[in-house]
Parts: sequence; C-alpha cells; structure tokens
Amino acid sequence: LAALERQVFDFLGYQWAPILANFLHIIIVILGLFGTIQYRPRYIVVYAIWTAIWVTWNIFIICFYLEVGGLSKDSELLTFNISRHQSWWSENGPGCVRKEASMSGIKGLDSHSYVSVIGCALEYRYIEVMHSSFQILVALVGFVYACYVVSVFTEEEDSFDFIGGFDPFPLYHVNEKPTNLLFKQTYL
Repeated sequence: LAALERQVFDFLGYQWAPILANFLHIIIVILGLFGTIQYRPRYIVVYAIWTAIWVTWNIFIICFYLEVGGLSKDSELLTFNISRHQSWWSENGPGCVRKEASMSGIKGLDSHSYVSVIGCALEYRYIEVMHSSFQILVALVGFVYACYVVSVFTEEEDSFDFIGGFDPFPLYHVNEKPTNLLFKQTYL
C-alpha cells in the first residue's frame, strides 16, 4: 500500500525515474507474496535481493532531496530531462498556498504561468525524505520476514527422509514385511 501511495504521488509530479522504480517494486512485491503463498523460496529470495536494491534507491532519493554529494533537488534527474516537473509536494504540500501569475509579456506562452508557493508548513523535500525513510523501514521489515520464510521453507524441505518417508524416527525404521518376503522371487 505504501508503494502504491508513493506511485500515485510520483505520477502526479511526473517523476519518471521514481515511477519506473515504484512499478518494478510493486511487481517484485507481488512476486514475493506469490512465492510465500505458493511455497516457492526462489521468488522470496528474489524479493529479498530486491529489498536491498530498494533500500539503496531510497537512500539515493534521500540524498537527492537533501542535496548530498553534489546532487541538486532542482535538477531534472528524476524526470530523465524530459520535463521541468518537480515533486507534487512542492506545490501541494501541507499549508502551501499556490499563486499563479500569467506571463502575458511573452508571446507563445499564453497558457503557461509562473507559480509561486508560500506558507508551507513543511518543505516538500522533507516530505519526500519521510516517504523514502518509511519505504526503507518497510523494506527492512520485508527483508527480515523474507529471510525467515525462506529459512522455514528450506527447513521443511530438509526434514524429508528420502528412505523412510515422513517417519518421525528414521534411525529406528522397522520393515513391516518379513525379510523372507522381501527376497522371495515372484512368478507370474
């Protein structure tokens, strides 16, 4: 649900890199759930590996919005340089008042307007950082759960005794037929 919510807000902001990452994340989460329901540890391992990638992606998003290491939140990196859109929260955050001023002096841009945002209770980059931090928390819980489920599934697979079947004490296996019947030739 958290990934779906994040997907919606990234769609509203036309942020194409996060949209693709969220879409892939939703598919891998569904694959992990399918693996859990169908007892397929390989699918769950794929999910566990993806959670590590997902945590890395969210750390990048946090660094991007906090402008760590030469990254700039004003760059068009998340939109693949296709548009000048930013996070949806930059104009629609809590308490933000959006003011539009038309640019009538410039020809050809009659439908465009300059948008200024004032009075935000919380800056949009901190909202994005909180979103990514929550995704990291959920991913870490998912990773621990995936490791636990894989260990339970592989433990169940190892408990099968191929010689004695599901006998609880395979060392004390007693043949139910007398030995002379086991070695007796059968004739048709």
